[in-house]
Amino acid sequence: MDLQHPCSTRETARNATRKAARKTMPSTTPLPAAVLDRMTRHTNRLNDDWKGRHIFEGAVPGPGAVLLSSNDYLGLAREPRILKVMADTLTSEGNSTLMSGAYLRGTHPQLRLENDLAGHLRAAGGILCQSGWAANTGLLQAVAAPGTPTYIDVLAHMSLWEGARLAGAEPHRFRHNDPAQLRRRIAASGPGVILVDSVYSTDGSVCPLPEIAAAAQETGCLLVVDESHALGTHGTLGEGLVSGLGLEDQVHFRTASLSKAFAGRAGLIACCDREFVDYYKLAAYPAIFSSALQPHDVAGLAETLCVVREAGRRRDRLAALSSYVRAELTAAGVGVGGSRSQIIALEGGSDLRTMELRDALERQGVFGSVFCPPATPRARSLVRLSLHAGLSDAEVERVVEVCRGVRGLLRRPGPPGGGGAA
Repeated sequence: MDLQHPCSTRETARNATRKAARKTMPSTTPLPAAVLDRMTRHTNRLNDDWKGRHIFEGAVPGPGAVLLSSNDYLGLAREPRILKVMADTLTSEGNSTLMSGAYLRGTHPQLRLENDLAGHLRAAGGILCQSGWAANTGLLQAVAAPGTPTYIDVLAHMSLWEGARLAGAEPHRFRHNDPAQLRRRIAASGPGVILVDSVYSTDGSVCPLPEIAAAAQETGCLLVVDESHALGTHGTLGEGLVSGLGLEDQVHFRTASLSKAFAGRAGLIACCDREFVDYYKLAAYPAIFSSALQPHDVAGLAETLCVVREAGRRRDRLAALSSYVRAELTAAGVGVGGSRSQIIALEGGSDLRTMELRDALERQGVFGSVFCPPATPRARSLVRLSLHAGLSDAEVERVVEVCRGVRGLLRRPGPPGGGGAA
């Protein structure tokens, strides 16, 4: 699998070019003091917390490196049949849909794909958005009003928190995967909107969806589940965790980024009421003021849906190797937190210690992704390893052995907190 790591010699060269250009550029209107102050705080973080080296500046992967920094869980980013459909569509149609998706009518391919995706998730209706972020922020704007109580798991994706903020809703956090505290919060503040992820992107833990759904039904709350890291990987046909558990009739809305297992560029909202689709497209700002998806992206996602439904062996492989890695690391005393999925979080703690952890992994050819504030709470930075179905048995064993060797750099487990990441 040929995945490009964020740090590359090409990017280093571009940065050097930008710095040189800035030195020769003529003076411009100065930025306001308030902006400069915020930029200075970032510079201080770079110099003080990171000792002058950017936290994302890691090594360049060499031949044979094991790349675990991508969310391409099923290995579809270079699937030939998907790429061919996209290339053919780009050649024949170009970039031809440069208007809001609210204008689309009839049998337009994007509308057909929305219906196909809704059918895949066993939902009444589907809505395609520019991204998973746009799906969550737009949905919250459409279903929550100023003052609406919004109950958010502390590890829920940041886009859910931001959606609640933009809607003017009243946020109430509850402990990660704690339905009992959720019920107490609802009893104190009244019915509202519950926001959870099915698989949490920061630590790979899995939501106790039956208990959360029961709490929503019994208290009269609307339930939104972000399925970004479960769509494609969970369920018999990759329909996600909600449908995989038979809970589609108990969840009002499901959202997802299609840049994970679907390896594309779009966001999805699956809703329990078909009439909501048209309402959303004329009520949510991301829908009104963003262009529709490009034809080649729509064609690629339509073909990806077919591949995902046929990818049972890849899902089985991913589940098996993920279970094996978690078990082996746990037995070796390497904390994997609450992970029950393909996501393994190795927590370093401070930013600097996490950089040391990342460097130790990369020296032995294992490349993950560093998460730090605001993606994690302060002093809870980590390296996330995203396992994928394309790993060989030898690569799996190598990951286990390398992780065993960095045990001394891991932070002791503590209570979870903060907001989720990408």
